[in-house]
Amino acid sequence: MSPARIAAFEVLAAVERGGYASELLLARTRRLDSRDAGLAHEIVFGALRRQAQLDFLIHRLSGRRAAGLDLEVRLALRMGIYQLRHLERVPAHAAVAESVDLVKRSSKRTAAGLVNAVLRKAQPDPAPWPDRATELSMPAWLLERWERNHGAEAATAAARAALIAPEASIHPVTGRRQDVGSQTIVPLLEVQPGQWFLDLCAAPGNKTAQAIALGARVVASDRNLKRLKALDGLDCHRVVLDGTLPLPFHTRFDRILVDAPCSGTGTLGRNPEIKWRLDASNLANLHGLQVRLLTNALERLAPGGRLVYSTCSLEPEENEDVLMKVLGSLPRLLVRRLPGREPGDGFFAAVIPSE
Repeated sequence: MSPARIAAFEVLAAVERGGYASELLLARTRRLDSRDAGLAHEIVFGALRRQAQLDFLIHRLSGRRAAGLDLEVRLALRMGIYQLRHLERVPAHAAVAESVDLVKRSSKRTAAGLVNAVLRKAQPDPAPWPDRATELSMPAWLLERWERNHGAEAATAAARAALIAPEASIHPVTGRRQDVGSQTIVPLLEVQPGQWFLDLCAAPGNKTAQAIALGARVVASDRNLKRLKALDGLDCHRVVLDGTLPLPFHTRFDRILVDAPCSGTGTLGRNPEIKWRLDASNLANLHGLQVRLLTNALERLAPGGRLVYSTCSLEPEENEDVLMKVLGSLPRLLVRRLPGREPGDGFFAAVIPSE
C-alpha cells in the first residue's frame, strides 16, 4: 500500500479524535520521501477543506449518510472521492484500489464492497450542490454569521479562500515562515530600539522574532513550556505564565502584544479542521479568556506606551466585544483583514495607547 495514503488515513483518524492536522502530518511524514509526504499533505488538507462536499457525495452515491458510517469507511470514502475529483495526477484505479485496501487494513473488510461500488460511481464532473454551505464546504451556522457580520460578498470570498492551500511566505528580516497577514501586526506597535516589549502569548515566536529584529528588549511568555521551546535561539527572556492571572512583573513595558488565543476562524485554509469542531459556545468561553488577558496586560503598560490586541479570528465576540468589555469603547485604530479580500490569513488588531 502507498505510504502516503496510510499516513493520510491515520492523520485524518487522529484529527477526528481532536488532533491538529499540521502537527500530526509533520510527525507522521517525517520519514517519508518528499513525494509521499506531499501527497499525504494534499489528501489530508483537501479532504478536510472539502469535507461537506465529500459527505454530500457519499450520501448521494451510497444512499447512506456519511455520519452513519464507521469512521474508517467514512475516511476511506472521503479520501477516495477527493482524489478522484481533485487530483488529476492520481490514476483513478489507484484511488479506488487503495481506498478499498485501507478499509480492509483497518479490519472493516465487510465494507470493502461498499467502498469499491461508491468510488466507481464517483465522477470528476461538477456536482449540483444542494445549498451554498455545501458548495463552499462550510458549516451553515458559521457561513450565516459571516454573512451577517461581514456581508454576503465578503463571506463568500472568505469561504472560498478556505478551500485553497495558503501560499507559504517568509518574513524578509527574521527568515521565519510566517503568514503575510501575521507579519502586519508587530509594525502597528511602532517599536523603537531599546524599548521593553512584552509578548504575552508568544509561541510559536514569529512575532517575537519581529520585535527582536526591531531592537526591542523582549520578554516572551506563554503558559506552556513546550510551546516556548519554539523560541529556542531567539534573544529574549522566556517566562512560563498564565496571562489570565495577574502578571508577576513589577516593571511596566513600553510595548505589549496580546496576540490572544482564539477560535482561528481567519485561518481555515491553513487549519481546516477548525470549522468542523467549532461551535458558538466556544466563542463565549474564548471571550472570557481574552478579556482577562487584555485586562491584565493593560495593567503592565507604561505611561506613553502602546499595546496591540490581536486575534486571527473573524468573530466580533473575540474582537470588538472584548475591547468594549475592557475599555468601554473601541480604539481609533482598528485593522481587519479578511481572507479572500486581503492576502493571507484573516486578522483583527486594535492599537491601544496608554492614557
